[in-house]
Amino acid sequence: MHILLTGGAGFIGSHVAEKLLQEGHQLTVIDNFDSFYDKDIKEKNLSSFIDKVTFYDWDLADSAIIQQLENVPKIDLILHLAAKAGVRPSIQNPSSYIRANVDATLNLLEFARKNGVKRTVFASSSSVYGINQKVPFAESDAINQSISPYAASKIACEQLAHSFSHIYGLSITALRFFTVYGPRQRPDLAIHKFARMILNDQPIPVYGDGSTARDYTYIDDIVQGVLGAVYADHQGFDVYNLGESKVIPLKTLIRELEHALGKKATIDWQPMQAGDVPFTYADISKARAFLGYDPQVDLKTGLKHFVEWLKTN
Repeated sequence: MHILLTGGAGFIGSHVAEKLLQEGHQLTVIDNFDSFYDKDIKEKNLSSFIDKVTFYDWDLADSAIIQQLENVPKIDLILHLAAKAGVRPSIQNPSSYIRANVDATLNLLEFARKNGVKRTVFASSSSVYGINQKVPFAESDAINQSISPYAASKIACEQLAHSFSHIYGLSITALRFFTVYGPRQRPDLAIHKFARMILNDQPIPVYGDGSTARDYTYIDDIVQGVLGAVYADHQGFDVYNLGESKVIPLKTLIRELEHALGKKATIDWQPMQAGDVPFTYADISKARAFLGYDPQVDLKTGLKHFVEWLKTN
């Protein structure tokens, strides 16, 4: 299959690219090296496979790119993992998130419908559930309680995808990722940031009382779920949660990270921040049934792998 992969230089995208290449697929990869974090990190992510793909440094939010895409050989599937992530930064600069997430997704959907690309899989987020109180979060739950512009941008992407699927008969699958971690994790995310700070004897900022909880999902399990969606024979629009379906309080995460690092953390307690949800918890029964999704990596094992990577990188 010829797959157009966006965000291929990122944390999740680079892992997915490696797996797709192992399975014999042809890849055209797009990434715009967004300045959200250091370009050198993304270039290192790309280094293991850049010579095996066609790569473009393009900004998908620029509608002129759609004409450029029309020169790419026929695409069988769009795998759209590119996004501007981060809840707290989206509060400071919401317009940049609408551009990078919503405009880029709209441009890709327009390209798909104009050029006969019948299948698209794209990355959504557990953030769409917002302050949903029903647990675990199921795909059928209402998503009308978002509390950050980032979450709102992902809801908008899902709604655009649903409308394009309905109007133009496209097969589009949205994957709601739950707090992904592992080797190559973005440096701004809690596990990566905390680990570096603990190793450097710096106090780690903890917002609230440490009771906030997340469904931490190891990268290999996410990749398994993404490939399940790529291979699934879907019609129309559908949504799947990809998580571990286990809720880990922040205090527990810090304790397990200390154990993996062999070093105690100094905690700098801070007030809760706007945009932070109290917990996330994925109901993954639908992904198990229809994508063959079966997460295998528990938190202890995942943190061990992450720390091994961190200490050698």
